[in-house]
Amino acid sequence: MEKRKNLCAMIPEELHGRVKQEQEALALTLAQYVEMVLEEHFKKGGKEMGNGTRTLAFQVSEELFGRVKEYLAKHPGLSQREFVIGLITRELERYEEEAAEENRTEAEGAERNNDEAGEAREEQEADTEAS
Repeated sequence: MEKRKNLCAMIPEELHGRVKQEQEALALTLAQYVEMVLEEHFKKGGKEMGNGTRTLAFQVSEELFGRVKEYLAKHPGLSQREFVIGLITRELERYEEEAAEENRTEAEGAERNNDEAGEAREEQEADTEAS
């Protein structure tokens, strides 16, 4: 394991509040969060993480945040991170299923049009031969 050193700094109270809010939203310890922020800073503002993950952070209303916390309190063992990732994953899977169904429908329509065009050509050829 890599050797660790402690880092302590006084920061404005408002900034501290923002840090804590984002840290909790990401379900990270303070040490993990500070390490992530510093790594991103030294990568010149890039959001790419070393382990193949990316940071997705956003703010929500106090009311929605409270509802999420209430839900999580009634579902022990489910972290905020797991909850949000689950919601995103389910919605993306639903979207991908709809897109796949749409593609199948379009492919079937194109196949039906090709079949109809082939039948029309055969009828036209038969009419031409009969003449």
